[in-house]
Amino acid sequence: MTQAKRFEDDGFDAGDEFLDGDLSTPADPFLDASAIEARLLGEAGPVFAEEADEPLEPAPQRPAGFGARLAAANTVPEVFEDIASPVEADPADAGAAAFTGRGGGVAAVSPGLYGEVDGEADEVIQPVPRITIHAFCERPETGALIHNAGADRRLARAHVTVELGGLAGAIERFHDESTPNLLIVESGMRGAQLFAQLDELASVCDGDTKLIIIGAANDISLYRELMRRGVSEYLVPPMTPLHLIRTVSGLFLDPEAPFAGRSLAFIGAKGGVGSSTIAHNVAWCIGELQHTDTVLVDLDLSFGTAGLDFNQDPAQTITQALADPDRLDDALLDRLLVKCGERLSLFSAPATLESDWDFSSDAFETVLDKVRRQAPMVTLDLPHAWNPWVRRTLLSADKVVVTVTPDLACLRNAKNLFDLVRQNRPNDEPPMVIVNMAGCPKKPDIPLKDFADALGTAPALVLPFEPALFGNAANNGQMIAEVDAKSKAADGFAHVAAQLTGRTTASPARQTRSGGLKSLFGRKKG
Repeated sequence: MTQAKRFEDDGFDAGDEFLDGDLSTPADPFLDASAIEARLLGEAGPVFAEEADEPLEPAPQRPAGFGARLAAANTVPEVFEDIASPVEADPADAGAAAFTGRGGGVAAVSPGLYGEVDGEADEVIQPVPRITIHAFCERPETGALIHNAGADRRLARAHVTVELGGLAGAIERFHDESTPNLLIVESGMRGAQLFAQLDELASVCDGDTKLIIIGAANDISLYRELMRRGVSEYLVPPMTPLHLIRTVSGLFLDPEAPFAGRSLAFIGAKGGVGSSTIAHNVAWCIGELQHTDTVLVDLDLSFGTAGLDFNQDPAQTITQALADPDRLDDALLDRLLVKCGERLSLFSAPATLESDWDFSSDAFETVLDKVRRQAPMVTLDLPHAWNPWVRRTLLSADKVVVTVTPDLACLRNAKNLFDLVRQNRPNDEPPMVIVNMAGCPKKPDIPLKDFADALGTAPALVLPFEPALFGNAANNGQMIAEVDAKSKAADGFAHVAAQLTGRTTASPARQTRSGGLKSLFGRKKG
């Protein structure tokens, strides 16, 4: 295996079509009801969720690694008389969510093994650290699902390998090899046969290896026994790539720093389109109108204007952090950030040409990860440049906003950015488009419909050409809403802030006026 290739040549193609049919029907042998009734622990009949003597809830404490549970696993008898009879629950039943693992309940995801993108709009799934993940699947469509999850930006640091073989394949592979940080194994077995193979797998696992089982039976007694034996999670279809990503992320959260804010990346399709102005005004709206702690990070090291726009001239800038990112802690970060309001802080750029500012992509990633520990919202003002750290920062952000002017160069460049983002972030929403300086006198505009058709999405905001308003704000070191709270631009920035955060934003001056923004905002997605 070469280091340059993230996935082994395992025969899976992320574009493969999955098997047809409803995976919850008896026609699928993996979920055959008669097989489920060939019970796990004896001849007792099924007990449904509403008939159980105790509520369905996860096991209280989970061990750190499956391999470390070898001794306990080998002492477990083949038949367990102290646990309840197996539970067959309808995947649509909300009670099933209690024992489908930390990754979320079955009822929360789309029907079918591979469904639509799930997850709550405001949810932040933390990126998975640099770990190795090896999956052994019994069905090709499960392998394809894991393959798609492995291509997600949140698993960009992880090394993911997917192959067929199930439990038997995992046991055979790791007899002579060290086990990865995380094993994902699909198995349709139940009862003594399943536990016997798990015992054998435990005997070849390293002590710190975590194990996720993808099974078929939505069964509380099976779930509890697997948790007792050291299995980290037990998942039952239907699920989506984000469902699995959320589960993996939950297993590897840093207990010392579990919080991570949402990052919003703003970039212009070309220079001079006003991306920085929009980023600064949206950040101000999030902080001042939504009352949400926000950090604005000016990443245009040589030409950044955040200090000017907020009338600040800090002595220390983000370059102090980038020069020695490992030294950056909460205390130092607090000294480097400049307060621009009750809830808005600025991490400014030096805006000088005295240095080439040749920092590595890892330095930017380390600093931004630490900034995200500081506030629920982090707004990134990216320069119009293209180098590895800009690309990496853009693709790792939670939301991407592309600013354009209605001309041909912006249309071409925005299309290239959209294609790049869609290809590398298949489980995320496409970028948001903001059209700036529309209706400039004596300058023909490309119709907005052409932008919508080319990009596959309508602009979220169209800002008219208002040089006096924007010029006064820039020269005075103020935001648009501070200069003219009744302007369409002020309402527009509040609208974009609400779209990006999923929270209601009070309009600066026209909260109750109805229909005032119809000509300003793009069409809603159907």
